[in-house]
Amino acid sequence: MGVETRRQTEEGRAAAEGLLRGERLGIGGVHRPDQPVSWIAFDAEIRRGHFRWDVAPRAADRIEVRLCHPDGRIREAALLAPKPPLPLVAIRCADWAPAVRERARQVLAGALAADPARTLIHLTPLVLGLARREQGRWARDLFEKVLGAEDPVLSPWWRPARDARWWRPGRDARTMTGEQPDTVLGWLRRSGDLPTRRFATRITLDAGLFGVRELARRAGEERDPATARLWADAALAALAGDGPDDEAIDALLRGHIPMVRAGGVTALRRAGRHAEAVGHLADRSGLVRACARWLVKQGGGDPYAHCRALVEDPARVSAYAVTGFAECARRADAPLLRGLLDHPTGAVRAAAVAGLRALEATDVDLLRPLLDDPSAAVAREASVSLAEVAARLPAEWLLERIAPDRPAHTRRAAYRVLHARGGVIGLRASVELLTDADPALRRIAAQRVQSLWSPYRPPALPLRDPEVEALLDRCTGLFSEYVMGRMRSQLGIPRTASGPTG
Repeated sequence: MGVETRRQTEEGRAAAEGLLRGERLGIGGVHRPDQPVSWIAFDAEIRRGHFRWDVAPRAADRIEVRLCHPDGRIREAALLAPKPPLPLVAIRCADWAPAVRERARQVLAGALAADPARTLIHLTPLVLGLARREQGRWARDLFEKVLGAEDPVLSPWWRPARDARWWRPGRDARTMTGEQPDTVLGWLRRSGDLPTRRFATRITLDAGLFGVRELARRAGEERDPATARLWADAALAALAGDGPDDEAIDALLRGHIPMVRAGGVTALRRAGRHAEAVGHLADRSGLVRACARWLVKQGGGDPYAHCRALVEDPARVSAYAVTGFAECARRADAPLLRGLLDHPTGAVRAAAVAGLRALEATDVDLLRPLLDDPSAAVAREASVSLAEVAARLPAEWLLERIAPDRPAHTRRAAYRVLHARGGVIGLRASVELLTDADPALRRIAAQRVQSLWSPYRPPALPLRDPEVEALLDRCTGLFSEYVMGRMRSQLGIPRTASGPTG
């Protein structure tokens, strides 16, 4: 459960508990739920709260409480009340009791007919969340049918433009989405609720409302990967069917999401724009770089030569250019990457270290000083490379680098190598950091000490070692007495007097 979902759940439960105590819901009382997860948690808490002994007498008469009552007959009767809360009506549309379910569906259909715009805008996120229930697809299908109708549902805030006449002034159109006319579907496409945005996007694409340029523009501007993929797939299908469109391709190439830019790069081929692929060889996404190398080959070029030229040119070299070169380089190119370990830009140095690791050309003596690099990215990449050969590094030299007077990123990098080394040295480093001032290092050290335990194998530590015994005595708080006793038994170390004897 994410942080926002947890917050909404707690909000719904708090509203239900306040209502059951006799407080008001809304102005002057507990906060009224306003999110889908909040309403679902509110419903569950009200139902559970009916079995408590401290429920206020007047709470039982509230329509919200009766709509969530454990007794289906009371829920069904509550749906006959005038203007029941529509979020709870939507929840009752997925009720397990057929009579309640049918009555709620009649109420929701009536509300949708009376005020389709506000009902769709306010309830669509909740209806989509309920669609996963066994009886929850009815409302979703109903909303999809209304939104996909030939005549669009206009937004309640839409006001069309009016020409000036001699008896009245003219006025501009008022739209909340920037579209004219301002429709509910357009409103839902801009929703902050991602399932709602994707739902509205699918309906829009099924209706074929936009041309290829608008599809590409929306794909390029979209920040949600799933929604962007819907727009991009539709734009690429339109390009394949109707022929190349330079403006649409350019919109895809400017996209925020790598998959959108990759689609734009592949679309360059049918447009005869192979030469532009070189400009995408240093893209920040590996997917886009791979598509660019493919397109260079399709145009008869050599992607390796272009990538090498980018790295050799001091004016054009960048971290992504180095990464792209490493993806198509050979082991013979390792000297070129080693030469970049002294580059003034930390990101370039880090990319060079990662590139050498990809080429399996790690030089221990060359990478050791990089653990002390002022760039955290370089120290991190160096530690990942050195972790593979941790046994070849002096233990005392590494332990010096987790001292409190070292920079935080240096300490974490050195600890990563010490943990990879394992054995008594790794355990010693972890135990030393259990009381460190850095909370992140304390947490990581505790997790790695706890990872020693497995019911299926003994810890990877020497047997009957006095230092291991002393180190385990310093971390007893991380294990139960039973687990600590088992670990000591597996290592041939006498159990403590307070430990289990069986």
